[in-house]
Amino acid sequence: MSGHGSVSSASDAITPLQQMMASCSGAMLTSLFVTPLDVVKIRLQAQNNPFPKGKCFVYCNGLMDHICVCENGNSKAWYKAPGHFSGTLDAFVQIIRREGIKALWSGLPPTLVMAVPATVIYFTCYDQLCAALRVRMGDHAQEAPLFAGAIARVGSATVISPLELIRTKLQSQKQSYRELTNCIRSAVDNEGWRSMWRGLGPTLLRDVPFSAMYWYNYEKGKSWLCEQYATTKPTFAITFISGAVSGSIAAIVTLPFDVVKTRRQVELGELQAKNLSHQVSSSTLSVMSRIVTQDGIGGLFSGFLPRLIKVAPACAIMISTYEFGKAFFRKHNQERLLKSLQTSDT
Repeated sequence: MSGHGSVSSASDAITPLQQMMASCSGAMLTSLFVTPLDVVKIRLQAQNNPFPKGKCFVYCNGLMDHICVCENGNSKAWYKAPGHFSGTLDAFVQIIRREGIKALWSGLPPTLVMAVPATVIYFTCYDQLCAALRVRMGDHAQEAPLFAGAIARVGSATVISPLELIRTKLQSQKQSYRELTNCIRSAVDNEGWRSMWRGLGPTLLRDVPFSAMYWYNYEKGKSWLCEQYATTKPTFAITFISGAVSGSIAAIVTLPFDVVKTRRQVELGELQAKNLSHQVSSSTLSVMSRIVTQDGIGGLFSGFLPRLIKVAPACAIMISTYEFGKAFFRKHNQERLLKSLQTSDT
């Protein structure tokens, strides 16, 4: 009995490297599914409200938001749409027919350079922190996902924030990667090291509560569904539903901070495109006040449906793929341990 117990406990654990591999596969799959939706959305946006030179728009691959600066004509070349789209389905059909199916994933490679590593860091840190907190918190172990999710998001957002700022500068000023060092040096000389984390405040205000609520509700929902279906191991369907519901709840609650973050990102990108980055000084509160003054309270909840449509499937695909990957590695570890035990017995 003790031998079987040791096998079971050992098989429940997977290595950090295996966690990274599981989260990486989830990140890749999520971006492959969600990117076409955003490409079509931006094409329709540009058609209805053309982007003038120097203006910015937000591009999302399901993992991260990115700012793109318009250059010539309406927008960047891979967002230009020949002809007219009558709707979302028509846009899908026409883009594939005229430009090939690859056009639906336009702009994906450069964004994955940051999005995939950030996701891997975030999910791996969450799992490691949650396991450690469950042991330390004792009777309050059920709150561990809340704190682990918040801390993991603070860490990943802090690491990625300077890279996102640099990427926006490189894109807006049309610099090559060889000039990256000069770009960093000039930013630090002119504005200090803190300038590398400009915009981190509103990012954390949105992402940290989102992460905390998401993981807490996800773990609760997963446990409840497991009880309903009388299973000890969550199925792909259970993790998919739990991820979609918890992501939707978190997205709705944090929507005002998402609006503020997007507004500040766009303003920053446009000022940098005009070499006026040193004039950016709007706080989160001032941006909120400006939105309420211009558009009313409803302005803080603009884009409700598009955000929900994008966040729910992205969260569902990411977490279900991640859990599937972890289950695969647990089974692999168990089989390897059993084989090694059988070999040692003989």
